[in-house]
Amino acid sequence: MSGKKHLYVLWTSDNRITADKMVFMYTVNALAYGWWEQVTLIIWGAAAKLVGEDEQVQAMVGEAIAAGVRVSACKACADQLGVVELLESLGVEVIYWGKPLTDILQKDEKLLVI
Repeated sequence: MSGKKHLYVLWTSDNRITADKMVFMYTVNALAYGWWEQVTLIIWGAAAKLVGEDEQVQAMVGEAIAAGVRVSACKACADQLGVVELLESLGVEVIYWGKPLTDILQKDEKLLVI
């Protein structure tokens, strides 16, 4: 596989099965097996609420970070859902993602939306 670079995964679903069997399975394995050089998981909307409420999902976030996945969350969503402090305590970067996401799209970067 040539041209390996950076994959961004925009996670907006509050479905726990999707989190376990797709989001975290793929992001962690993508680094472990060298499918991508960098993986950034962006937590947005309902996914932030799921992380805030589900301890098993919180553990998956920690495992992904330990595996080298950059995990970041939309600050506007996290503020509105009251989960900023919890996300930060897990090691999640919390920033405003509107402009960075626009840049990713305008530069035709690799973006997987879940």
